[in-house]
Amino acid sequence: MPARTTAAAASFRPPSGPLLSVRGLSKHFPIYEPGFRWKVSGAVKAVDNVSFDLAPGESLGLVGESGSGKTTTARCLLRAIPPTAGETLFRLPDGRVVDLARLSDRELKPVRQHAQMVFQDPFSSLNPRMTVRDIVGEPLVIHRLAHGAELDDRVSDVLARVGLKPEHRSRYPHAFSGGQRQRIGIARALIMRPSLIVCDEATSALDTSVQAQVLDLLKELQREFQLTYLFVAHNLDVVRGFCDRVAVMRKGRLVEVAATEAIFTAPQHPYTRILLSAVPSPDPDIPMNLNVAEELAKLDAMTG
Repeated sequence: MPARTTAAAASFRPPSGPLLSVRGLSKHFPIYEPGFRWKVSGAVKAVDNVSFDLAPGESLGLVGESGSGKTTTARCLLRAIPPTAGETLFRLPDGRVVDLARLSDRELKPVRQHAQMVFQDPFSSLNPRMTVRDIVGEPLVIHRLAHGAELDDRVSDVLARVGLKPEHRSRYPHAFSGGQRQRIGIARALIMRPSLIVCDEATSALDTSVQAQVLDLLKELQREFQLTYLFVAHNLDVVRGFCDRVAVMRKGRLVEVAATEAIFTAPQHPYTRILLSAVPSPDPDIPMNLNVAEELAKLDAMTG
């Protein structure tokens, strides 16, 4: 079923057009048949014909159950993994629009300055053998944008902006808490002054209080640097408080795209209603939906 875009969501788009326009994005992983020679017998459609727009300065939440294709979509957008089909049209600061899906590795390298990712696990996403200075400053070194004292100054500046101290530059990741490590990851993404940051479950591994602090930091940085976020998450409460619009994903497809309050107050797709019904309520008089699996099975039977 095609995604639904409400009038409220469409009105969010500025006259200059979207920063990111995704059309027909797909990622299929081959299934091999065992034997003397492995043959492709089919494919898993992890992402199937996904299309949406992302406006400058917007926060778009990408939600769905585990295995719905959220992370694969995010990684295809930034070419961490190559997509099977589709277009990913990205507007550069000079106004040029490039298709990230079709750029060669050489052409893609300078574009990566403008689109960065914050990963889910703040423990495994940082190299334990590198100091904070080397981790945060590595993008500047790779793109040959700074070195020596200038590199140190820029690292110190971005660390201060994410709530860390300049003297933390010489420490290693193991010396920090989970929340501090995620701030290091945010600093690494921010140091390139990108226009787009993809947050792949960036707060799911953190305690609730630390999670709130990191979300407040991301919002503050968005206001200061006019950042645009694609926020991949499974925690719907976090998405409701953080995102302007929400895209609901199931089995590799977008089933509904709408303004955040429209999704939470008047969901149109049956899957969205099932997803929201499974969220625990603080009101003890509102029972949880314990029949989610049964309802999903009925939905599959209806939709084929």
